Amino acid sequence: MCGIYMTNIPFKEEEVRAKLKSIEYRGPDHMGIEVVDNLHLGHLRLSILDLDPRSHQPMRYYGLHLIYNGEIYNYLDVKDELIEKGYTFHTESDTEVLLVGYKEWGHGLLEKINGMFAFSIYDSINNIIFSARDRLGVKPFYYSWENDKFEICSQIQPLLSEKKLNQEAISIYLDCMFIPSPYTIVENVFKLPPGNFMVIDLKKGTREIKEYWNLQKVKTSKISYSEAKKQLTNLLYDAVKIRLQSDVPIGTFLSGGIDSALISSIAMKVSEVPINTFSVGFDVPEYDESKKAEEYARIIKSNHQTISCKVSDIVELIPKITEIYGEPFADSSALPSLLLNAAAKKHVTVALAGDGGDESFLGYTYFDSLMRHRSIIDTPFVIRKLLSKPFFLKLIGQNNHRIKNALQTRTRNDFIENIFSRKGFLLSKKQQTWMKYYQGYKTWGKEFLQRAADLNIKLWLENDSNVKVDRASMASSVEVRSPFLDYRIIEFARTLPVSFRYHRNRQKRILRDILNEYIPEDIFNQPKKGFSIPLAKWIREDLRNDFVETLNDDFLNSVPNLNVEHFKFIFQEHLDSKNDHSANIWKVYVLAKWYNQYGDIIAK
Repeated sequence: MCGIYMTNIPFKEEEVRAKLKSIEYRGPDHMGIEVVDNLHLGHLRLSILDLDPRSHQPMRYYGLHLIYNGEIYNYLDVKDELIEKGYTFHTESDTEVLLVGYKEWGHGLLEKINGMFAFSIYDSINNIIFSARDRLGVKPFYYSWENDKFEICSQIQPLLSEKKLNQEAISIYLDCMFIPSPYTIVENVFKLPPGNFMVIDLKKGTREIKEYWNLQKVKTSKISYSEAKKQLTNLLYDAVKIRLQSDVPIGTFLSGGIDSALISSIAMKVSEVPINTFSVGFDVPEYDESKKAEEYARIIKSNHQTISCKVSDIVELIPKITEIYGEPFADSSALPSLLLNAAAKKHVTVALAGDGGDESFLGYTYFDSLMRHRSIIDTPFVIRKLLSKPFFLKLIGQNNHRIKNALQTRTRNDFIENIFSRKGFLLSKKQQTWMKYYQGYKTWGKEFLQRAADLNIKLWLENDSNVKVDRASMASSVEVRSPFLDYRIIEFARTLPVSFRYHRNRQKRILRDILNEYIPEDIFNQPKKGFSIPLAKWIREDLRNDFVETLNDDFLNSVPNLNVEHFKFIFQEHLDSKNDHSANIWKVYVLAKWYNQYGDIIAK
């Protein structure tokens, strides 16, 4: 896991070094900077495979110069194929395999590799730069492009100077709590979408972006349930096995959930030595899953450690949110994620996690909501619109936002989109043009739940979950690997009948049945508490003064397209304990903190 940087802007070396220094936590083991022709190439290394300096980057090979962040899990198989073609290798790293593989196959290499990655290769012979990002967007890739000048980086902080705020992106953020690709918080800086590669032709001064992978139209398999379990188990075993390759200490994050329990159980079976497992124990029972995780660990016989923390410890991490995430990012579970990784770093450098299981196997609570409210959504809109009036809602005693959503949205697809976007709740002018990048979910699958899962994978997984995990782990120089994000598992899960994954209100059915072979179901079949914090209470009590001072009129009036009066109303309503608006208040608060930190370096 590393940080990358490349530019054709004629910065001085000390300027490039300062840019890399600002994100040095991504790769504290070595900083490498080279000038090749008129390009600066920079790299921050977190050593995982082949710890020898011979695997430092930038790495060169016959006119090719590589900077790379990530892991190629099947690099040994790719290496064997290249050896058969006559290539020789001088390191034990996946970096060299990536470089040699590009020499042999060009962009065809992307079809062969399985991993999480973001990399750029300068081809000095053809005077082009080839860059690519992994299929699911696990690793970040930012780039600026203006007047043929470019910068490429793993995080946005080094690219912010003298850029103008992207007002559309702010509106999107206030809807989503994150800024989805290809947008960023500033103009002329973009995210390379997952499953895409980019070619910059330095002679022509052009850039071209092409897709090499995406979700496809669902073709439901006629496979039996028992065969599906067998094939999925084999895929999970291989996905875990190839992610256990490491030359540094490795473990797993074990919460009270099904996904991390299954990954940890399989890791114990695959590994030749007992696996180290970690969980966080909080001092507030409603947020603590450590006892459940400890019970799992006893059953699978892992070397387990519970890291005891106070929920109040999380408050101290709030200032780090904008420093580490670079853009406004309002998923409050980022705070306990930062805490977990900081504690785990004392013991391991690599950790396997259960991220991605809910997306493919229909585990989120909103899947239940979709099923419960199908009949409402399918009622003619003219009737639903009438029933959504406050008088009728009061009459039938309903104050559930999901029911209101079901009554007020025109179609099933609108209901799905409202799960991930508030559709202008905080905005003066409602706008949804950014959703044009995420419309594929409407055509890939016919099943209601599958369409929701696909939008989750394309929108939320990349821009929320993966961002949260990458920044929280890299802040402590920890590499997190998620077997459920193996693209083979994503593709296989989508071929399974929905009933294999969600059956009679039994979420993640097939994962539960596989896990039952390692841990009795009566132990893991309990409500999950989630990785959350008492945000609503903090806003009203512990952090009330800071929120009131931060969200002052001067700041609120400076936010493009924010409906200030509406926001002030819900803010006061929350402070008076009349309603819980913590998620929306947190969004605006994080935006204010971001502007306080970076406002002086962006263009006015």
